[in-house]
Amino acid sequence: MFSAKPTKPTFKSYLLPVQTEKPIDPPIKKVEPKLLLGEIVVNEVNFVRKCISNENGHDDLWGKLICTNFKVSFIPQEVSPKQSAHMSHLLLGEHDIPLTCLDQVVTVNYSKGKKKALGLNQKLKFNPTELILYCKDLRIIRFCFDEAGPESAKKVCLAIAHYSHPADLPLLFGFDYQGRRYHEHKAATEINGSIARVGLQTAVFDRPSDWDREIKRTGAAEWRVCCINERYGISQSLPEYTVVPASLADQDLKQFAMYFTNGRIPLWCWNHPNGSALVRMSNIADPMHQKKIEQRILNAITKSHPRQGEVTKLDLEKGLPNTQDIQSAFSKIKQICVIDPFEESEERWFSCIENSRWLEYVRAFLKQSAEIVYLMEGKSTSVVISEEEDRDLNCVVSSLVQLMLDPQYRSISGFQSLVQKEWVMAGHRFLDRCNHLKKNDKEECPLFLLFLDCVWQMINQYPGAFEFTETYLTVLTDSIWIPLFSTFLFNSCLQRTRHLTDFAKTKAIPPEEEQSVFFPPVWDWSQQFTAKEQTLFNNPMYVGKGAACVHNGEVKTFRRTKKVYSASVKGILASVANGIRDGDGEGTLTRRASFMSELKPEFSPVKDVESPSELFFRDWFSRTVDLQGLLLPMILPSHIGLWKLFFLRWVPEACIEKGGSITTYHKCCQLVDEIELLQCKLRQYKGASPGFAPEPSLGKLHSEQRRMYFNAYSPDEPHSLPDFLTSSFPFTPVGNLCRRSTLGTPISKFLNGAKIWLSTETLNDTV
Repeated sequence: MFSAKPTKPTFKSYLLPVQTEKPIDPPIKKVEPKLLLGEIVVNEVNFVRKCISNENGHDDLWGKLICTNFKVSFIPQEVSPKQSAHMSHLLLGEHDIPLTCLDQVVTVNYSKGKKKALGLNQKLKFNPTELILYCKDLRIIRFCFDEAGPESAKKVCLAIAHYSHPADLPLLFGFDYQGRRYHEHKAATEINGSIARVGLQTAVFDRPSDWDREIKRTGAAEWRVCCINERYGISQSLPEYTVVPASLADQDLKQFAMYFTNGRIPLWCWNHPNGSALVRMSNIADPMHQKKIEQRILNAITKSHPRQGEVTKLDLEKGLPNTQDIQSAFSKIKQICVIDPFEESEERWFSCIENSRWLEYVRAFLKQSAEIVYLMEGKSTSVVISEEEDRDLNCVVSSLVQLMLDPQYRSISGFQSLVQKEWVMAGHRFLDRCNHLKKNDKEECPLFLLFLDCVWQMINQYPGAFEFTETYLTVLTDSIWIPLFSTFLFNSCLQRTRHLTDFAKTKAIPPEEEQSVFFPPVWDWSQQFTAKEQTLFNNPMYVGKGAACVHNGEVKTFRRTKKVYSASVKGILASVANGIRDGDGEGTLTRRASFMSELKPEFSPVKDVESPSELFFRDWFSRTVDLQGLLLPMILPSHIGLWKLFFLRWVPEACIEKGGSITTYHKCCQLVDEIELLQCKLRQYKGASPGFAPEPSLGKLHSEQRRMYFNAYSPDEPHSLPDFLTSSFPFTPVGNLCRRSTLGTPISKFLNGAKIWLSTETLNDTV
């Protein structure tokens, strides 16, 4: 019998090994996850294959699959240089997925013909051979367990399903992480006994001083900061401090609050220089008191107008899609763009995009916002927008109206303040609408994403009017699913205050410490990205105050032709059902009567009699665009495009190497950077002006402190396009569920520049 214990060798060689031409393969390195403070490994499995290609598996990666209390992490044994991420993240690796980003966890055993979507506390009766993760950022990740132990594979799948369904909000990883980070960070960066408040340029509107500054900035002299909701005694969904008409007494507001839904008294949003105000409010449930209370409110708003202007009240629920409609549209367009394979036989891709109605809803919100802009800008009329709870549609419309009217909100800090004011502090239910706890799918609705899509449409139409880029908007959508920041975690200010107060007690944080210090908002971008990568947020085409007018990237003065501006007017004043007039009523989609109006056949570029609104829009579209003034969106079906960087960035076939808008962005960055360098040289040549700090050296300007991500080349550097540029820059499509070839299909035509129409237009026309 052989001994179970191996015997020691009796021969020892002292000769050096013979050198061969082929080097000996290095030992397999031990792959370990990169963990954050407080992050622990819950389960893991080795010898996992991450599927990159459906055809031959040549590009697939082998490594370890890990589930922690924060993320699903795949650690590849070897990383291909071409698969490295373009935009590295300080908190997440290229193959990491936050647990809150998971939409569905699906296990498959093809040999047994079994497939199951795992939820909380569910059992798995078969050993999975494959794991498919459907993510809320539209990624689809596949892992195969060909060589992994079946029991280990099952355990890691169950762990992922369990930890992606937290039972309560404080169980989200951010609570543990920020507590540990606070104490570690405080010891190193303590300033005068307190850590400096983050996001100083972004007003978070959690104190009266922020509201006071906004009142003064907009010239709202007849409005005041109201403190009747301190300690949330009037409404649990409103902030402690709001702005109300100066003529309304606190006692009256307390009485009115009894009749508004959830006690949400009217909220001031913004004041126009002409005196008109934008106000939002919830509905009054009691019909007996509705007319009397509304009249008191409207009279107070009238008194706040310097010319006692009239007030228009709009019920947004009568003219816009509801949350169920929006969620349904998003599910459909997600299915079309991501989940369904792009079949070669598919000839109705454009029709599917149209039938999802997502772009139609984007148009509807832009159209409604433009009509409110006309009332405030053209008629000097104050506008009150209302809905049942004042926490969904009002957030979208009020934000878009201010974005169109106020150039301050088109800067990065201004835009962040706008989101704070109209979404976070106004009580948008981020916890429910994002479904972070996965408790109620019926409450889920991507309203904030819809708003960002509307913003992208305007950036696409007026690229010089916004300081931020579509990369910034995309990063903002990704940040929704990272539960380490307070911005998108809660349903209201009260919920935030209660949870963070309990959190501070648990983590022994001093009670006088600001919540934004120990649980910062997402606007502290330094936690996610380096200063170099944050330059990707800067728009090189941005035109600040006093700069020349820019249209479509060209600095010039221009006038639109009648054909151009009349089309835009028609888009705002008489929207088209499906892009065409349907006189017979066949083939139309069911819509609310006031949702889409029919284009009159007799409408022509020049009419004998035009309404005041038509004259207003026609006059604006005929003038030179002031990018630091009023902006109106063009909303004909041909003006509304698909946000490709968001919807198609993970589709490998949509990734165009060295192409797409990134090529333009790359060249613009280099030109702007070169101009800044030349201006610096000129100032150095002329000498510094008295009273000003000396100009930095050119060497310093060539460092990472320069404002552009793509720096201008020095004379001795080659002028060539970097190989890593793709149309999905700075993101990477690596690791998605791959598609079949798209050549010759409608999707390939779209990727090559074909227009998207909200109609049954021909697919052969290209830009």
